[in-house]
This record gives sequence, C-alpha cells and structure tokens, in this order.
Amino acid sequence: MLKRHIEATLREALADTPVVLLTGARQTGKSTLVESLADAGCPARYVTLDDLTVLAAAKQDPAGFVAGLAEAGGQVAPVIIGEIQRAPELFLPIKLAVDRKRTPGRFLLAGSANIMTLPRIADSLAGRMETINLWPLSQGEIAGVRETFIDQLFAPEFRLPARVREGRAELIARVARGGYPEVLSRGTESRRRAWFRSYITTILQRDVRDLANIEGLTELPRLLTLLAGRTASLLNLADVSRALSIPQTTLKRYLALLEATFIAQPVPAWSVNLGKRLVKASKLALCDTGLLTYLLGVSEERLAEDSQTFGPILENFVVMEMRKQASWSETRPQLFHFRTHAGQEVDIVLEGSARKIVGIEVKSCASVGAADLKGLEALREVAGRNFRRGVILYTGAEAVRFSEDLMAIPISRLWQGVRA
Repeated sequence: MLKRHIEATLREALADTPVVLLTGARQTGKSTLVESLADAGCPARYVTLDDLTVLAAAKQDPAGFVAGLAEAGGQVAPVIIGEIQRAPELFLPIKLAVDRKRTPGRFLLAGSANIMTLPRIADSLAGRMETINLWPLSQGEIAGVRETFIDQLFAPEFRLPARVREGRAELIARVARGGYPEVLSRGTESRRRAWFRSYITTILQRDVRDLANIEGLTELPRLLTLLAGRTASLLNLADVSRALSIPQTTLKRYLALLEATFIAQPVPAWSVNLGKRLVKASKLALCDTGLLTYLLGVSEERLAEDSQTFGPILENFVVMEMRKQASWSETRPQLFHFRTHAGQEVDIVLEGSARKIVGIEVKSCASVGAADLKGLEALREVAGRNFRRGVILYTGAEAVRFSEDLMAIPISRLWQGVRA
C-alpha cells in the first residue's frame, strides 16, 4: 500500500478532536487509509454505509444506531463510519454522543461527498469536528517521496534545484495517467478508459443522488464534458448555460454537486481587496487529469503532438498537485488565480500566512523568455511587500534565475522531496 502523506495530519486530528471527517472522491483510498489506522494502534469498530443492511438500520433509528456503535461493554469505543454521506441523519446523534462524553477520536467519518456543504450538518458539529480532504495520489506519493515544494517556495531563501532528467514523454504519461490508485494498476489505455467510464456512472448514479434527489441526470455528463474542454479558462456561467440550454440556477446547482463529489474544484480569483475575490470570475479545475483526458478523449500521443491541448491540461495537473501538497504542507496556503483588466495572468497564486504571496505560471514549452514573466511582474507590483517570489514551471531541464524573486524551474521539481 502506498503511504499517504495526509496520514500524519489525520492522526494529529484524532488525538485532540472528537469527530474527524475524512472526505474525498470515490476510489482515492479513504477506506484503505482508515482501515490501516484501525489495524495500526487505533483500534476501532468499522462499519460502512455501502452495506445496505447497515444503511437501513442507520436510517430507521439513527440515535439507536450511534448508541449501539459507540458503546461496547459499557465503555466508550472509537467508531469509524464509511460513506457517511448516505445517512446525514446520523450527524445529530453523533453531536449528542460527543456532547455527553467529549473524548478525542470518538468518531472517524469517511465520505465520498462533501456533506459539509449542507448548512444544517455544518452547524450541528461546529467546534466538534475537523474536516480533512484526501485527493487522488500525488506524484510524490506514487514515487514514495514526500514533497516539500510549497514550503520551500515560502521559505525566506530558495535554492535553485539541480538539472533534472525527466523527459517530456514521461511528464505526459504522468498527466494522462492521473492519480487514482486503481487506474495506476491498469496497464493499457483502453482498460483505464473502461475504469473511468464506470467511475463516472457510479458518481452520477450514487453519490449525486445521495446529496440531492434530482432528475435530469443526463445533463450532468454533458456538463462535465463541456467543463473539461474549458479547464484553465475563466468560468462564464452565462455562456455555459446557453451552450447546454439550462437555466443558470440549475447550472449553479449542478456545479455545486460536482464540487461536493470532488469531481471539479473552483480556483477563485486573487485580489488585494478581499471583498473583490467574491465577485471576480473563478476558474474550474477537474480533480484528476486522468479523468480529464478521458472526458476529452485525448491520448498520450495527442498530448505529445498538440501543445494547445496539452497546455490547459498541464495547468490543471499542476493546480491539483499544488492542492494536494497544500493539504500536508506546513504553510497550508490557499489557491487562487490572478488576472488584470489588461489581460495579464498568473495561473496559480498561493497565499500563505501573513498574506505572503507566491505566483506560479505553468508553461508546456521547453524554454521561457522575458515575455513569459509579464504576469508574475504584474502580480509582484500588486502584491507589493507581500510578494515572496514568482516561478515559471516549464518542461525544460534547467532551473534558471531571472532576478532575485523570479525564476524558471522544471515541472518535475514538484515531486522531488524527501523519502517518505
């Protein structure tokens, strides 16, 4: 089993928080992770609501179900409940159980949908629960390396890495493969496509229905394919609404469901003015580039030949690698994008503590020049003293410094770190 870097954070949360919610898309390894915790010094009773008998009992008598799990021979026992989104009725009994006896690690909940988007659930466990996201495998996790790139970017000094040897073909293979554990075990592209086809059906027929009893699910695959073609672009709701012939209110609801099931994630706009961030257009990233290339119907050969197709997909890839690394980094930055009225852009803006800013541009080319720095220079001017440094991630082999705080670094530097 591949080591998940988020495990240390999960253990820390269980040591001081009564309820911990581990969320993430299906097939990212949540069950494997929580079962390994139960087998390695964290003894607990484990049940999953994917078991229809268990689910029926939970829905029929939520309070009795929780009481029966939490009490064993008169002693309070830790409980792990999988696929918790299938029975949101359990949250109130869990709250009452925690309020009666508030001990760390009483409940570890795992879910394939972000039920914290439902207000009554978020309110019921406020101050009692910590939420941790598990994404598909990062490139470092696949290689057995703990990435430290984000923390290095925010450090007072940044040392340029040595020349890297990974070629463009290997990078394209990484992007096309993605990070779902099951996909990594499939040796051919056709078998990976078969897995993604089944995966999308499962998400739409199970997890979406768990969150919202909606009709017209035939529109969601069309929406997902349309969004895949617009990754790394500003999300224009009116344009998407017209293209699909659905009202914007319905579109917003569908986008919320795709976000809640960890298929797509917004990348909001960054601005010095915190209020303006809420009104500027976001970008949308799909949570896995293996899934993205499947939806677009592009092969590794196509990515190698068509730089216009590869560029946005590569940006999506880096966005998600940054989001994964942020979940276990010391810095824990927030992710944004940046765009001026004049059209100057920075693909990724990381905002850390004390509002320190790091800008990241993603280029699918093997060389960069002064013109490629324009967006980072605009961000530096707007951020002022909070600007830490700007980096161009590109497919070349050499790390090059353009100035004290602007540099170009090979993309493969992202997953070079310390052995896990």
